[in-house]
Amino acid sequence: MNYIDMHAHMVSRTTDDYHAMALSGCLAVTEPAFWSGRDRLGPEAFADYFDHLTTFEPARAREYGIAHYAWLCLNPKEGEDRDLTRQVLKIIPEFLHRDTVLGIGEIGLNRVTRNELATFLDHVELALEHHQLIHIHTPHLEDKYKGTRVMVEALAKDPRIEPGRVMIDHAEEHTAGLILEHGFWTGVTLYPKTKASPARAIDMIEVYGAERVIVASACDWGPSQPLAVPEFILEARRRGHDEETISKIVLDNPERFLGQSPKFVPPRRERAAARV
Repeated sequence: MNYIDMHAHMVSRTTDDYHAMALSGCLAVTEPAFWSGRDRLGPEAFADYFDHLTTFEPARAREYGIAHYAWLCLNPKEGEDRDLTRQVLKIIPEFLHRDTVLGIGEIGLNRVTRNELATFLDHVELALEHHQLIHIHTPHLEDKYKGTRVMVEALAKDPRIEPGRVMIDHAEEHTAGLILEHGFWTGVTLYPKTKASPARAIDMIEVYGAERVIVASACDWGPSQPLAVPEFILEARRRGHDEETISKIVLDNPERFLGQSPKFVPPRRERAAARV
């Protein structure tokens, strides 16, 4: 079954992973800017990273027939540094015109501090100013519900926000309902330790339904699985879900959300055009 991995940090993966993903049916990946494992040393490091995400990585993915798109931001783990935030926010608009940039992300909260929230809101303002889609990271483990609630409430207060143009990622059993009831898209991350397994993701879909729900691997430099979406497909079939519902979650829903960006070309349409 074909699929789109909505959240994959391919800069930290090998070309063997691209090959395996292509063999398993992956048509496209979108890569949010994320923490490198240590804080970057200054705005120049972010400029270099953004350039890599929008030049080298799409070319590398193309070798395997996979479309690669990017999201840009200063990651929540670095959001405590307000001076750095201001410098990076000045750089981001220079890259927003690039063909594969879909929006601002993954922005959000880490420890749910005042500085992090200010950085989050600055990114939201930047997205609104440039009419960009928004991809949001929610905190891990014990701060998950608190951080999700703080961001949902902040967004709900702003009449300029269109919930359908926002995806709130890393949802779990205790946050998925909160996200969905406010009209946002909901990302369920198939990550072995700090997020959800394929079985838990299906549990959530059985409770909340498949509307505005997307699953993704979030594969990165940690213990993670670039074939997590195919694992989800296999588990969903084992649980008796029909092909139409599964395809909606792994392909149709990502295309609907991402299709709000004029830069996103649905991969099925692109391949059909290439055959003509």
